[in-house]
Amino acid sequence: MSRLDLAARTAALENAAQEGGGRLDPEILDTARAVAERARERGGLSADHTVVALAGATGSGKSSVFNAVAGEDVAAPGVRRPTTSHALAAYWGEGAGPLLDWLDVPRRHEMSGPVPSGDATGLVLLDLPDHDSVVVDHRLRAEALVARADLLVWVVDPQKYADAALHEGFLRPLAGRADVVVVVLNQIDRLKADETKAMLADLKRLVAADGLDGARVLGLSATTGQGMDELRGLLAKAARKREAATARLVADERAAASDIVAACGSQPPARAGERARGALLQSLEDAAGVPTVVEAVRAAARRDARAATGWPLTRWLGRLRRDPLRRLGLRDTERRAPQGREDLVRTSLPTPAPAVRAAAASGVRQYVEKVTDGVSDSWVLAARARAQHGIDELPDALDRAVASTRLEAGRRPLWWRAVNVLQWTLIAAVGAGFAWLAVLFLFSYLRLPAPPTPVWTVPRSSADGTDVVFPGAPPGPSDGLGVDPFQIPWPTLLVLGGLVLGVLVALVSRVLAAIGARRRAAAARRRLRASVAEVADRLVRLPMGEELGALGRCRAAAAIAAS
Repeated sequence: MSRLDLAARTAALENAAQEGGGRLDPEILDTARAVAERARERGGLSADHTVVALAGATGSGKSSVFNAVAGEDVAAPGVRRPTTSHALAAYWGEGAGPLLDWLDVPRRHEMSGPVPSGDATGLVLLDLPDHDSVVVDHRLRAEALVARADLLVWVVDPQKYADAALHEGFLRPLAGRADVVVVVLNQIDRLKADETKAMLADLKRLVAADGLDGARVLGLSATTGQGMDELRGLLAKAARKREAATARLVADERAAASDIVAACGSQPPARAGERARGALLQSLEDAAGVPTVVEAVRAAARRDARAATGWPLTRWLGRLRRDPLRRLGLRDTERRAPQGREDLVRTSLPTPAPAVRAAAASGVRQYVEKVTDGVSDSWVLAARARAQHGIDELPDALDRAVASTRLEAGRRPLWWRAVNVLQWTLIAAVGAGFAWLAVLFLFSYLRLPAPPTPVWTVPRSSADGTDVVFPGAPPGPSDGLGVDPFQIPWPTLLVLGGLVLGVLVALVSRVLAAIGARRRAAAARRRLRASVAEVADRLVRLPMGEELGALGRCRAAAAIAAS
């Protein structure tokens, strides 16, 4: 793996940790950030040196192994120093100073000549403090160096090789890093050959169970030198290839990124949001009072139409009924707000019943559940927190949405004007007829000669040529009223025709008004739904989209780092 590849992997891990901030387990993210930071720091230091850390418990003989690898007594083992309290470094080659400063190892010993069992330089060998030390500071130093070393050599002894503290506390967290972990069983000179073989087999089993299947397991004796050549050769090869540092960092980043991928959970089903949107909008429409407003628009449209097209003599009765839109504060003439402060407009809609509000909140939560199906619990909790913020804002936002929606037509229908003109024309005809009749009555009352009155003659013959006779009418001209039954004076015709036609036009207009009211209510419903959908998108769907987008970016970046 090249440095460029490592840099790209590090950047991907940092992006994943950033996208997961506030959504994933902080411990997972802190580990990822620490690994990425360690990779950048190590990448800026010497690439010609390989840091090999010898770790082990008290009495495992790691200091003796350290001296055996170095070829001289650099560390003070045995009874003179039964525990290792501070790390000690032996290094081959120049330029290791900044690297050792970063490792925080002040006790250093520069070795002369090539790496033992090899002709390479660049090996930095560390003797770590005992990982089972009763002194907390010693354990912390050991853990810090284990995290920063390029190659780890765990030294165990026949008595403690199966110690749970070693396997659970150190080896198991290194799962997946078999290429940079070596486990050596020291003091095999105290065992018989068959015991050594059985113990090495058991140690390999334990190491594999720790997630380090494939890690090299060696048996040696620092006292007799048995198996030391194999260890020296392995370390010399690592120093010569100079790949352990990158391999360790890549392994650490893969492990951290894999944890993030697992923490993200599975990707939600495609188009899950679209399928859940309908139920969400329905619950929000009910909470916003859309059905109430739509019915008010329909009733107001019928009321307005009747006021414009009804019979003029009875229109005033319709004005006695309260305007449904004005009652809700939704008349365009009443919705006034300062320029740029349309958010101040409010309706007079009744407060939704608790059951309706609960249904709206439940609709939002169900939407969140559907669009986050399969996502990790921590991410779902973050999404729910965003959704709860939206739920808290929904009442005011929905009320503003309804208040800002245009509910009335831009102008009155032309047929209203035409019918209104016709109705008043008919009323004028009725008035003219009554005035004419009044004049005739006055002439008759004063015994003055009646002025000639034009009549409208109805044909007496039917289509088949037979005469049409009113039931009970005498033959010939009528003598009673002085008028022929089939001749109607124009004053009477104006009065009766105006009244009858006015009522008929009003009835027809009422039917047309009902049709128009339904259309206007349907248009208002569409506009209200669009307004509610905008609120749902802004307070629910957009935040959920951001959360799912962050989830996708986090997963994608972590997948790159884990590849």
